[in-house]
Amino acid sequence: MTATTQSNVYYDPYDVDINADPYPVYRRLREEAPLYYNDKHDFYALSRFADVNKALNDPRTFSSARGAILELIKANVPIPSGVVLFEDPPVHDTHRKMLARLFTPRVVNGLEPKIREFCAQSLDPLVGGGRLDFVGDLGAQMPMKVISMLLGIPDDLREAVRDHANEAMRTEAGKPMDAAQQGFVASEVFASYVDWRRDNPSDDITTELMNTDFVDEHGVTRRLTRDELLTYLNVVAGAGNETTTRLIGWAGKVLAEHPDQRWLLVEDPGLIPKAIEEILRFEPPAPHVARYVTRDVEYYGQVVPEGSALMLILGAANRDHRQYPPDGDVFDIQRDTRQQHLSFSIGTHYCLGAALARLEGRIALEEILKRFPEWDVDLSAALLSPTSTVRGWESMPAIIG
Repeated sequence: MTATTQSNVYYDPYDVDINADPYPVYRRLREEAPLYYNDKHDFYALSRFADVNKALNDPRTFSSARGAILELIKANVPIPSGVVLFEDPPVHDTHRKMLARLFTPRVVNGLEPKIREFCAQSLDPLVGGGRLDFVGDLGAQMPMKVISMLLGIPDDLREAVRDHANEAMRTEAGKPMDAAQQGFVASEVFASYVDWRRDNPSDDITTELMNTDFVDEHGVTRRLTRDELLTYLNVVAGAGNETTTRLIGWAGKVLAEHPDQRWLLVEDPGLIPKAIEEILRFEPPAPHVARYVTRDVEYYGQVVPEGSALMLILGAANRDHRQYPPDGDVFDIQRDTRQQHLSFSIGTHYCLGAALARLEGRIALEEILKRFPEWDVDLSAALLSPTSTVRGWESMPAIIG
């Protein structure tokens, strides 16, 4: 038999009202419909931590090769080589290995002085001004500077690169992404930059990717083609901006709503790394990923048929009380961080930039709290970003003391 939803709970990832606060629906999914089927959009969904965690660790059954976004899987659009998020082993392993050596602990940790400098550039002019937009003034600025520095992108192209990455994820509020028109064609920003960088090599990721020999999935030793390089840059630039931008926006909101815990961070900045983990768990920038199901698989006595699209709701799994007792809906910066969250995924597709995002988040929060230990967010002026793939704020203005 195929799955049916016995509960009357309804979940729609494109519903604006649900997306504004999905957690009550997530809670009902976990308890009433741990295997959920949406007949309107024809997808299945898992919401309990154990189920989501196991599926993420089984790429043979739950494939990324048709994309990790529901609309892409449904449209079955061609995925170009190099989009590591949308690949399965062994192709994925080959491409991931190339990028992994560019984000070693030595490289990431060596960025701390520049990240701190970028934060200061954004925050110092705001001291005494009474207002701070966690996204517009910092979240949309610092990560862009960091990833652009790593890629070697000149200052005058940085905002264009960031805007291109953001636009690729934008959808009309309440509607799915138009996968047929989405495509993966690199913008002229990247194309012209790559051509310029080839004639002007430097000490950056782009130059290294251009000149690195690797053994591809066919056993051929070669270098990346121009199209593959453009794809890599799209992936790195988009991922490098998005997670930390959303993280900083959520930090502003969540800590405003928990001023007692914010004060603990002011008194003991050593708690900030734990706070970053808890913010990521509590409000993951990417609340769900999707997979293509390669064989019939059974959950709770019901079958998800081969060929189905399956949504893994990370945001629901991250608050499952079975994993985070006694209540995953409680925000607690002193929570045991050994209870690993899924905001960076796990297994084959564990986020390559996780260490960088954590470092950027920690330094951003340290620098904010040094200057502004108290704030209240202005939710009437805040703007939730309209995308079907990430959940976060385009603006999160605050009144600062």
